[in-house]
Amino acid sequence: MTQATLTPTRARPLARLRDPAWYQEYGVYAAVAVLLLFNALFTEHFMTADNLRTQLVQVAPIVIVALGMALVIGTEGIDLSVGSTMALAAALLPLYLGYGLVPGLVVALLAGAVVGAVNGTLVSLIGLQPIVATLALFVGGRGIALVMADGQLKQIINPDVLALGTGSFLGVPLVVLIAGVLAVAVAFLVRRTTFGRQIVAVGGNRSAASLAGLPVKRVLMGVYILCGVLAALAGILATARLTASDPSSLGTLMELSAITAVVVGGTPLNGGSVRVLGTVAGALLMQLLRATLVKHDLPDSTAQIAQAAIIIAAVYVARERRSR
Repeated sequence: MTQATLTPTRARPLARLRDPAWYQEYGVYAAVAVLLLFNALFTEHFMTADNLRTQLVQVAPIVIVALGMALVIGTEGIDLSVGSTMALAAALLPLYLGYGLVPGLVVALLAGAVVGAVNGTLVSLIGLQPIVATLALFVGGRGIALVMADGQLKQIINPDVLALGTGSFLGVPLVVLIAGVLAVAVAFLVRRTTFGRQIVAVGGNRSAASLAGLPVKRVLMGVYILCGVLAALAGILATARLTASDPSSLGTLMELSAITAVVVGGTPLNGGSVRVLGTVAGALLMQLLRATLVKHDLPDSTAQIAQAAIIIAAVYVARERRSR
């Protein structure tokens, strides 16, 4: 029990830091902690309650979309249509609010389910590659939304809808509360339900899952429908927060933000795993990074470059882990 015996024990923390698996598991949480510490030391008024509340409100729709994207990526798929789905929900919402709050919300969410069903059909039944299947509604979905909205921005005056974007419960903004509840629900779905285990199995090895008798087509259809509904909900909340429906810009590049959050959060693009908490942390990391750079008077293009670097690093770490 001398120095020679103790040296390997002391070296373990350093060995873990050199292990790609550590970065994929915990890197996103460490990055969020570092950003918060940096801002606490060097950014004025960043750690105030009002600013943190603003950051959470802004990231909430991204978290909701990213949760659905994580389920899709867990099956080794991808959904490029989430931004257009948000726009479609935003276009339909004011058209049906005249019939009441519930009909307006139901129609908007149903539109997301229909988009998801179309994507799921193209992927699971017709056999198209997910990136090709969802590209159709990535382009066409926003066009349909613009036609329904007649290409015009429409103000939302329904107080119940506006409350979704500006209201709070026990001091917590409703949009943040909704995103938190959905994160818990999706985590429960993945970890505690048969459907969640089927998602992981299909993403890990689709052929083996099919041979084992798992309902592969039904699972794929389910995850795309869930992704579409969550994207539609995010569109509703974003519209409520902005107090206007603008299908021409709402949800633009949201698919990239969602994919970034999922990948940075540790969910591999080749499927077989869904990291819900990591996805939430990934979305928060991207939001904090952009806010930090803005607070230090750096252009938004710098934030985009930094985000690209983080994505490359996350994909590299995942590849290194698979190669070991």
